[in-house]
Amino acid sequence: MPTLTLEKPLPVVNEHINPLRINVGFIVNAEAGYHRTFEFDVPQLYLPPDLQLSDLRGTARFSHTPQGLVAEAFLSAHTPAECARCLKETDQAIATQFTELYANDERSITDSQLLLPADHQIDLSPLVREYLLLDLPLVPLCKADCKGLCVVCGADRNAEDCGHDQHPIDPRLSPLKDLLDPKD
Repeated sequence: MPTLTLEKPLPVVNEHINPLRINVGFIVNAEAGYHRTFEFDVPQLYLPPDLQLSDLRGTARFSHTPQGLVAEAFLSAHTPAECARCLKETDQAIATQFTELYANDERSITDSQLLLPADHQIDLSPLVREYLLLDLPLVPLCKADCKGLCVVCGADRNAEDCGHDQHPIDPRLSPLKDLLDPKD
């Protein structure tokens, strides 16, 4: 299995240095059923316009079928994020997997509208970016038990206990508190 390992961090994916661009010409010319797996181990990668990745690892398997090439990818990486509770910068782990068909011609094209390029150079960057963005958590957390910020003074409750009541009663509802039995 070919392994792609980069020594220097890559600031931006471009047409000259792109670890997600794969020459599949030899697979296209093989018999149906032939497959090849490519491994990725990229320390730093920026997928424009908005996705910064570190430690991108995974595999992409290309299989030759009568309709075209089926790409099956399993990838994981880390991306900078802001914790939704305490607002600290955190390194968010993300992972994705997808299967897409690069069709030989218009007759075999699927909903994803992917055609096998004439030069047989498949660039997985757009697909990787979209699938990783879809798998980002809606509420990123620095840790599962993050206590967040104090609603009264704004202190980081993970670092200090400010002593404020974290469940203040809405002043409009405070008369209802008087209805509660103090023994409860």
